Amino acid sequence: MNLISISDLGKDDIIRLLDRADAFKAGRYNTRTLPLEGKSLAMIFEKPSTRTRVSLEVAFEELGGHALNLSAKELQLGRGETVDDTARVLSRYVHGITARVYSHNTVVQLAKHASVPVVNALSDWEHPLQILADLMTMRQRFGLLDGLKIAWIGDGNNVCNSMILAAAITGMSIVVASPKGFEPRAKILEEAKRLGGNPRLVTDPAVAAKGADVLVTDTWVSMGDEAMEAERLRVFGKYQVNGELLKLASKDAIAMHCLPAHRGQEITDEVMDGPQSAVFDEAENRLHVSKAVLEWLIGQK
Repeated sequence: MNLISISDLGKDDIIRLLDRADAFKAGRYNTRTLPLEGKSLAMIFEKPSTRTRVSLEVAFEELGGHALNLSAKELQLGRGETVDDTARVLSRYVHGITARVYSHNTVVQLAKHASVPVVNALSDWEHPLQILADLMTMRQRFGLLDGLKIAWIGDGNNVCNSMILAAAITGMSIVVASPKGFEPRAKILEEAKRLGGNPRLVTDPAVAAKGADVLVTDTWVSMGDEAMEAERLRVFGKYQVNGELLKLASKDAIAMHCLPAHRGQEITDEVMDGPQSAVFDEAENRLHVSKAVLEWLIGQK
């Protein structure tokens, strides 16, 4: 079993993982459970990371295992060894692999050729671990997921893709407000509809935000898009989650951002540090869902 896309999980799987993540969060400082004792995890990073690296490494260590942080430059991948061969070799050494990569095909090929579980820790297509943390945060704030209204404001990127699929799986509705040319991938929208969802695309952030329970945004310039920074800043200028936009949402709405945030661009200090912000709970929950996923895939059966 691997976790490459959030759609690898059914609704029951997601609820089970969130329940387990809640238990890990509640018992973090008094648990004696070490389901990953004697296990090892290879963590491949082609991209810089704060939350992903720290949450995965701490999660694995706190559950009794040992995690190895491997940059692409440190691996023979950086000198031309194939992803297929890397997967086969690492499978002889470790009990699981996580990969934070530029191309989604890299993590797909790792999963295809590895004989141990592989987790997508971010690709240009999806970010399932982040979305599990987002779902955990929403459920903690609202008590449920089914029926929640999500407004995604900004770039239809990898995190947006996973959010659209998660909404379809869990019974939430989602409206994505993006500039033309920066919408979510068509295949993601097709997959969401196959899963029973009905994502809406609009160009006006106010339309998406009206009556929403959750406003979600992300950076306008993702890693790999730096060459387009000036153009993106111009195009996305009106797609800011600020106090005025938040007023259009429901009175109990929360604001979320997967971080790192460019304060004053896609989100304002007023919102990010305000009483309706769930940003730092969301960041913390990356640790707890990582534990749940790693225990499920790699732990003692």
